[in-house]
Amino acid sequence: MDDDRLIDLETRIAYQDDLLETLNDIVASQQQQLDQLHKICHGLLEHLHELSAAVAKGPLAVEHEIPPHY
Repeated sequence: MDDDRLIDLETRIAYQDDLLETLNDIVASQQQQLDQLHKICHGLLEHLHELSAAVAKGPLAVEHEIPPHY
């Protein structure tokens, strides 16, 4: 009876170790995704600030250009 209980406990530990490794891989993958999203958001914010600064300066120079067909 003690051997069966020991085998059962070892089996449970093996499954828990596998589950822990799987969860660790998932968390690492999610962290990489979060890092990528952070970089993207940071780039978008910089672009937004650049556009806001350009709009604050006045009309864009492109609006005052003569169209090429003239």
